[in-house]
Amino acid sequence: MNDNPSEYGNSLPAATLSHLRELRRSLLHLHKTLLDMERADFERLSGRLTSGELLQLVINHAQFAWLRQISALVVQMDEMLGAEEPATKSDVDNLLDQARLLFTSSADETFREKYQAALQREPAAVMAHAEIAKLLRSDDNAWDS
Repeated sequence: MNDNPSEYGNSLPAATLSHLRELRRSLLHLHKTLLDMERADFERLSGRLTSGELLQLVINHAQFAWLRQISALVVQMDEMLGAEEPATKSDVDNLLDQARLLFTSSADETFREKYQAALQREPAAVMAHAEIAKLLRSDDNAWDS
């Protein structure tokens, strides 16, 4: 993905675009950390997986379903950053609210339980979570400059 804000056809402030791209990168890092953890758990029971087998599991298997919520946030950001129609401040605020809810008080009990368990056992997940939490703090000046 290109990180040049002028190529997104977006009228959001440069700082907002930069924060969205940084949040996107942090979400991808967290997702990979959690995916690696789930893969290791799965492989302990079922043996080594090829990349293709892992992809099929990520798409179809219940053990990996909770990670799709993080994937969905990344996809929404990609769509927002790459849209021909400029995103609005309201669009960004709604996306940030979704992310904050997901990581603080998700209505999805399975996500909440699995995410909290991952934070308890995987130091890399804690570090990735801390970075996301920092980026999601309600500092309106950081998102609007």
